[in-house]
Amino acid sequence: MEIEEAKGPARRDELAYRLKQQKLLAEFARLTLQAQDQAALFQGVTELCARGLEAPYCKILEYRPTEDDLLMRGGWGWGPGEVGVATLGADLESPAGYAFHTGESVLSNHLTDETRFRTPKLLADYGIRRAVNVLIDRGGRQQRAFGVLEVDSPDAGDFDASDVDFLSGCARILGAAIERVETDRHLKEAIETQGMLTREMNHRVKNSLGVVAGLLRVNSNVVADPKAKAALVDAEARIMTIARVHDHLWKGASVTEVDLSTFLDDLCSQLGFATAGLEIQCRADAVVVSADKAIPVGLIVNELVTNAVKYAYDEGQPGVVEVSLWQKGSRAMVRVRDRGRGLPDSFDLEAARKSFGIRVILSLVRQLDAELTVESVPRGASFLLSFDPVTGS
Repeated sequence: MEIEEAKGPARRDELAYRLKQQKLLAEFARLTLQAQDQAALFQGVTELCARGLEAPYCKILEYRPTEDDLLMRGGWGWGPGEVGVATLGADLESPAGYAFHTGESVLSNHLTDETRFRTPKLLADYGIRRAVNVLIDRGGRQQRAFGVLEVDSPDAGDFDASDVDFLSGCARILGAAIERVETDRHLKEAIETQGMLTREMNHRVKNSLGVVAGLLRVNSNVVADPKAKAALVDAEARIMTIARVHDHLWKGASVTEVDLSTFLDDLCSQLGFATAGLEIQCRADAVVVSADKAIPVGLIVNELVTNAVKYAYDEGQPGVVEVSLWQKGSRAMVRVRDRGRGLPDSFDLEAARKSFGIRVILSLVRQLDAELTVESVPRGASFLLSFDPVTGS
């Protein structure tokens, strides 16, 4: 350690001074754990270090290898325009440069008479008479020093070895905090990048599904067989339902979750365009589910609404198909109901497997690990889907 021997009278209350440093060190540790960005971290750290050594100035210097200098990245007490702009030499004749390259702390109580180092212009401009410089070592995977933590004072007096120990302890904690903040920043950037890529993927999937649906629509317009035409139209509707989930994932706040209420409202609106004289009503509370669950739920609703449109009412007869969504305890509930002719008395879901649509519905219900029941209603047909919106299928 490069330390100039301390001179001058002892502190009037040494014990109180050291106890204050210990208290500040604890506050320093809390600050470094709570700080979310470097600017806030450096502002708080320089203030605490200045208070700990009862000095008006403190600065955090970051070494810049390209410029081979030390840039003031954080500071306390300095004039406007110094932080982020002021630089010090990083050579061995500079106190801060010596501390950085050797890892040894530097204490100088008489900068004007210093023979070991030159006095940096910044310190001379502020009339600095004494300073302490300690290395900020990042540790962690970087295994390289960040820069130097320095406390300066224009007042007469002495810093001593205990002050160096206090500042060195602060620098060790600061180095770990810088590493943590940088790691958090890289993780956040990686998550944001992943989110952007996932959104782009969902956007492309939606567009690709739209192309497939368009091809099916073209084929349905030229097919003469009514059954084949109906099959193509149904296939187009199923594909567009999946595409709408990816559209919500692309546009939504989350790339993994879907607000089922907005999705079902959009789905019902789109299904309503394809019906003549029938109204598709949607009353949905906010229920958030994963994308893996939104797709089968959407397909089930699509099949049930399509069946109601086809079979509940006579052609040209006005009517309503109601879609409802709510949460009951830990379960999400979806009801599709019409007020048409109703189901045969002998209707049974398992026995209706000859219908391709019913087979699709039952397969999706199993995928969701859900329950689908046929409700007894005075008029029309009502299907109730119950599933857990949280756990995986």
